[in-house]
Amino acid sequence: MANKLYNILVPIDFAHRNKWAIAKAIELSNSFNCNIHLVYVTGKRHSLFLRDRNMETALKKLEHIKAAYTTQLCGEGTIEISVLQGSRQTQLVNYIRQYEMDLVVTGLSKFNFLHRIISSVSISRLSKKADIPVLGIKSGGLVCHYKKIVLPVSGEVPMRQIRLAALLGRAFKSTVYFVSLRKHADDKNQNIIGNALEMVQSISTIPVQCFLLEGQNLAKSTLEFSRKINADLIMINPLKDFQLPGLWSRLTNKLLSYGSRIPVVTFASN
Repeated sequence: MANKLYNILVPIDFAHRNKWAIAKAIELSNSFNCNIHLVYVTGKRHSLFLRDRNMETALKKLEHIKAAYTTQLCGEGTIEISVLQGSRQTQLVNYIRQYEMDLVVTGLSKFNFLHRIISSVSISRLSKKADIPVLGIKSGGLVCHYKKIVLPVSGEVPMRQIRLAALLGRAFKSTVYFVSLRKHADDKNQNIIGNALEMVQSISTIPVQCFLLEGQNLAKSTLEFSRKINADLIMINPLKDFQLPGLWSRLTNKLLSYGSRIPVVTFASN
């Protein structure tokens, strides 16, 4: 994570949830003067005619979206549009690497159960393969500023989350809350929290608070704590620690990203 946001990618599929992601990208662009990249992937087509027609239609739709949202930009950022053909995840990963994206913002469906499962998986895979933080946004997650950022600590110093938290904290005058489970509060985990605290203080003057939470599941305890303090953002890593408890959650791979109305940033491992 760089010391500034330069490029934000918003994957587009022309669903209603795209509006929430674009709105959040606009807010971030106006705060950090970064560029927004709206990218649509057509998928594989056997017919050359259908492929070209689909790409042409998608490009016209993206141009319409660009024109509608460009008027909302009040900083130095711009909106770029692209239509790609091929495997959706492969093309997005290639685009992220080629044009050096700093953050992906994706809209999350509120009602479509199948999409919820697929999105949870795609968020984690995209974050891992492209080595980039992915911010999932629901319709109720469009807060304007991230004043309270919750950062769970488990097993390692979350370097990337700390850098992004410091970046957002300086812009929004945020407070960062480090949380861990009390049952893990041995010497090793205490040192991890202490090291994380020192890392934040070495790169930023934003206020930091540390809390030990009750419970057996870090995802559930983090979510309960975040709701209690009315948090604006949660940062999670590694993924394996943030599956919500219960048989149904395990069967559907229900990660914290979808169990939370509060926006969640998913990171790959350090």
